[in-house]
Amino acid sequence: MAIDPVCGMKVDEKKAPATSEYKGKKYYFCAIGCKRAFDANPEKYLAQKKEK
Repeated sequence: MAIDPVCGMKVDEKKAPATSEYKGKKYYFCAIGCKRAFDANPEKYLAQKKEK
């Protein structure tokens, strides 16, 4: 299971509705809206993940 970097939901990699690749790493999303938010500003969501 992967964690959606935008909303924090657990996502099954095999069934993820959306994915993005950023700096050579693949990210999985629970919905296309989370993917769009991530694609618009990936550093925002990756920085939040590091703070937790």
